[in-house]
Parts: sequence; C-alpha cells; structure tokens
Amino acid sequence: MKRILHTWIILSISLGVSSFELKAQEIDSLKVFQTPVTAQDTLKKYQDSTVAQAANKAPFFKSKAFKATIIPAILIGYGLSTIKDNGLYSSYDAKRDIQRHFPNFKTTIDNPLLIAPYVELVLANLLNVKSNNDFLNTSMVILKAEAIYAVSVYGLKQVTDQERPNGENRESLPSGHAAQAFLAASILNAELKHRSPWYGVGAYTIATSVGVFRMLNNKHWQSDVFVGAGIGMLSSHLAYLSHRNRWGRKPSIVMSPTLIYGVPGFAFSLNLDDYKNRRNNPDLNKISLN
Repeated sequence: MKRILHTWIILSISLGVSSFELKAQEIDSLKVFQTPVTAQDTLKKYQDSTVAQAANKAPFFKSKAFKATIIPAILIGYGLSTIKDNGLYSSYDAKRDIQRHFPNFKTTIDNPLLIAPYVELVLANLLNVKSNNDFLNTSMVILKAEAIYAVSVYGLKQVTDQERPNGENRESLPSGHAAQAFLAASILNAELKHRSPWYGVGAYTIATSVGVFRMLNNKHWQSDVFVGAGIGMLSSHLAYLSHRNRWGRKPSIVMSPTLIYGVPGFAFSLNLDDYKNRRNNPDLNKISLN
C-alpha cells in the first residue's frame, strides 16, 4: 500500500511542478500595430524569440522547448523503466500490491473524468473567467493536440503489443485514458493558470486519479499510466509549440500527424523563405513575434 501511495505522490509532484514553470512569453500578434502591452500570449509560450536568442544565448536547459519536453520525458522514461518486472518498483510489483489491498475494486468513474478539465474550462469561461486565448485559437490548439495524441497513442498500442493485466487484449501500452486526461489537464493549466495555479493543480489531480483508477480496475500496468501521462502532456505542449495561427501570418514550421496507407506518422514542413526573411530582417521578427 505504501508503494502505491509513493507512486501516486511521485506522479502528482512531477505534474504539479509543471503547472508553475511553463510561462507565456509573447504578446498577442493581433495587436502588432498597436502600442505594445504586457499581456502574455500562451499560444506562443514555448516559442523562443529569434531576436532574444541573438542578443543573449541562454543555455539549452532554459529554452522553452526544453521546458516543454522535460517533464513528459521524465514520465515516459520512468514508465518505460518499469515495464513488466523491471525497475525498483516494477509494474508487476504494483499489480501485486493492488490485488492484495484492493482485490474487488471496480469503478467506471475514470471514463467521465477524461473530459472533466475541458468541462472546467468551458464553465470558467461561462462564468467570465477568461482564458489566455480566444475561442478559435484555443479550439485549434485542442484539435491539434488531440490529433497528435490519437496518432501517438493508437500507433504505439499497435507497435508495443503489450497485453493488459486482465488479459483483455494486447493494447495496453500506453494508457489512452491517462494520455487523454493529462492532455486536457495541460490545456486547462495553460489557459487558466494566469488566473490561479489551483486550476492546474485541480486538473492534474483529476488526471492522476484517472491513471490510478485504470490501475485499480486492472485495465493498465503502472508503466502504461506513466507513459500515457507523458504522451498526453507532450501532445499539448507540441500543439502550443507549433501553433502560430495569428490572423494573416503563415507559420514558418508546421508539424502535423499523418495516416498513409494505414501507417501513422508525422509530416514536417519548413518555410525556408519565411525563415530567411526573419533571420535577415530583425524588424520583421519584432512585428511577427510581438
């Protein structure tokens, strides 16, 4: 029982840290021709300013890309290290403890909790607790994150071919429920943390509960839940990192999920002309990035 609580606490602390460290850095480009204001633009929270980099080259661990990927990487890495009987506290150890202390546990609450953070985001806006971004751009980020999540999760399920602990099928790794819950929690945290960090804390607590319930229901291994949590957060962060749709401005870098002849993957495109213009014309960078 202590080991189970220990695992839950590690997951909660790791995710709680992420709700405070990822800050929006740039101003809404809808107002590029107005007097600069101090409002932050979360849609570009992970994007590094080319001008700022040229003036002061910060260490890689201070870059927004590093901050966007470090916690998901830790979660995924820890999950992979506990597959089957591997690690100090393996997935087999976790299952054995769960069956010892909760032999008859069963609940379906993990299903509705998947979208609880989205419901919270809608209710907050209905109550005039405005999110960082407008409805259109927030919706586009969500759609992009959900697409990345779908390709990643269902593609990996087919590749890993991991049997569930209850023997139901061989689509255990990663946990789709955990990935979806942490994706939604990450979106909510990004949109409302400027109002209060407790929005993110609450959302990540719900997401953590979903992962725990999946293990208690004997639907997933410990490794599935941690990998799923990391993929969910990473899907959200990549959506924000690559989103540059700000009315009349074409993106320099575009990354999107693909499905060709039944094989999932990612398409990556780079607008070299736009990149070259931004590099050669600092004033253009100021207009487009501020």
